[in-house]
Amino acid sequence: MPKNVTIPVAAGIVQDEFSVSLKMSTYLVAFIVANLTTTRRETNRTRVSIYAMPQKLSQVEYALDTAVKLLEFYQKYFHIDYPLQKLDLVAIPDFQAGAMENWGLITFRETTLLYDNRTSSTMDKNLITAVIAHELAHQWFGNLVTMEWWNDLWLNEGFATFMEYFAMEETFPELHADEEFLKLRFKTMMKDSLNASHPISSAVQSSKQIEEMFDMLSYVKGASLLLMLKKYIEHDTFQAGIQNYLHNHSYGSTRSDDLWDSMNKVTNGTLDVKRLMKTWILQKGFPLVTIRRKGKTLFIHQERFLRSPESENWTSDASYLWHIPLSYKTSNCSSLFCPYSYLLDQKSATIELQEEVKWVKFNVDMDGYYIVHYAEDGWETLIDQLKRDPTALSAKDRAHLINNIFTLVGVGKVSLLKAFNLLDYIVKENEAAPITQALFQLSVIYGLIEKRGMQDLAARVVGRVEKLLGSKIDQQTWTDNGTLSERELRSTVLAFACSYHLGKCNTTATKLFEDWKASNGTKSLPTDVMKTVFTTGAKSNDGWEFLLSMYTSSVSEAEKYKMLEALASTEDVRKLIWLMQTSLEGDFIRSQELSHIIATVSQSLPGHLLAWDFVKENWEKLIQKFHVGSYTIQNIVTVSTSQFSTEAHLVEVKTFFESKSEKSSELRCVREAIETIQLNIKWMMTNLKMLQQWL
Repeated sequence: MPKNVTIPVAAGIVQDEFSVSLKMSTYLVAFIVANLTTTRRETNRTRVSIYAMPQKLSQVEYALDTAVKLLEFYQKYFHIDYPLQKLDLVAIPDFQAGAMENWGLITFRETTLLYDNRTSSTMDKNLITAVIAHELAHQWFGNLVTMEWWNDLWLNEGFATFMEYFAMEETFPELHADEEFLKLRFKTMMKDSLNASHPISSAVQSSKQIEEMFDMLSYVKGASLLLMLKKYIEHDTFQAGIQNYLHNHSYGSTRSDDLWDSMNKVTNGTLDVKRLMKTWILQKGFPLVTIRRKGKTLFIHQERFLRSPESENWTSDASYLWHIPLSYKTSNCSSLFCPYSYLLDQKSATIELQEEVKWVKFNVDMDGYYIVHYAEDGWETLIDQLKRDPTALSAKDRAHLINNIFTLVGVGKVSLLKAFNLLDYIVKENEAAPITQALFQLSVIYGLIEKRGMQDLAARVVGRVEKLLGSKIDQQTWTDNGTLSERELRSTVLAFACSYHLGKCNTTATKLFEDWKASNGTKSLPTDVMKTVFTTGAKSNDGWEFLLSMYTSSVSEAEKYKMLEALASTEDVRKLIWLMQTSLEGDFIRSQELSHIIATVSQSLPGHLLAWDFVKENWEKLIQKFHVGSYTIQNIVTVSTSQFSTEAHLVEVKTFFESKSEKSSELRCVREAIETIQLNIKWMMTNLKMLQQWL
């Protein structure tokens, strides 16, 4: 609440009195006492202020502009004014969380609020915009209306995540937030297809269980289900349902059923939203939809998609039957009638097309939360279309096909050779989303074989990538020119090229680094390739030491974050150990950076075993500092074990966590890590010969 008056109490001491707070949840109360400076603006009778350290005040303008635009958007979209007289956004130098939505006093890491024109990249701008959009959405979803208990955390976090990306699309369309949301859905579905997954509405009792609910499923799966619902019932109906929900439950607590009841009131009996959505929030995982096409008839079947056989006695009330809002398009679609929709609420069904078609593509733009397999010649028809004219499908559809086919390889539904056959079309690709997804899938394969010591085979994978994308790499300029989408593609492609020594990438990056170093860091670098330049420069001892000295003196958190990742990319084992240990201690490098450092260290050949050894040796310190079950611990466990693919490592990881007195082996992230190693072992056993054949 705003300050009403300051009263002198004694020499050098004053008493501040604030307005009485609104009715609110206790977890949203916050006080800050600090020497901060501010810039502010007023909109719709609300004073919006950005606070930062005095030396960083020049970096707050973008956040202020963004916060004002998003606040105005949300008030218009929800038809509910922001209820406070002030909205403060505060950049805190040492802050473990990404941000926290305290009502009227939102706290941020400096990297998620401060934008420096000289050192912040396109991706930095996307991150800052997304986090502000997320936290402002919480002022309605979470603050004005709060979930009754932690089992429905997704009502807070899923809605805030959904609104984050929707608001960005509406307010900042040039940022292409939908593509970032797509990447997150891919990542979340990999997690949700494990046995160790959980329904997003789950019973929780202990504080450890509550902390474990703060994971990608509560955030991104929750948001994905809302996206699917919005696309199915159409935007105006969805918006009316949200407004109904917020108006009816303002300053109160809710359950998931309250949301579905609000939606049912606006669908006017045409759809039982509660019945549909309960199959998604009360079951873990998601469906695999298999499509068989015979002439004009589509035969459709659903089953649970699981990357490993069921190994636990867990059933859902719905016995893994989902009510799936299917969307699809065909080779004969016109924009007037596509996409088509169909609600699959049984195991199997048929759809009759009006005419025979060359191909059919389900889950248009991946707006639905399900995976699709095209049986018989279904994949071949889509691959043929991609090779002839990829633009017949949207960029998101192309990225979705790449993700789907490689995911299906892992469960034996599709051969690895067929997936590589699809990937051959990428020579014609110009969009960031499909290229990014292709590089991700190939990086995963490279990582598994490299960590097994198969260096010749790994080098051949890189050679194949160069054949597919060599011309695309050569086309990139080391500038910040172009649209934001073109700049993101440049950043992704050049980072990959330099990491794997493709083309002239390292030569150019080294020259840029040496020029920057010769200027004592005063020469500006293109922001979108800055991290790649730093990473290349840090490969030499002199470059690493210079980068560390610049890290200590920089006042730009965006620049420091890139420097830190570059420092953690060295192959010098002593330096890597020093970085992790120093961040754990939290003095020279803040502890909030530790999970990111461990993740970066674990990517390299010398670093992946080093990162795991560090976690083992410092486990007690880690759980004391970050708490068992916290998101930081979840991330550290995941990144330090995700590339293991041998029985020896499987036994080692199991034995280590079973030996811990705090029952670490019961943590969901530990069960996920063990299952992931088992899947890596299975993938290598199944696909190694086929990989050698492709190469």
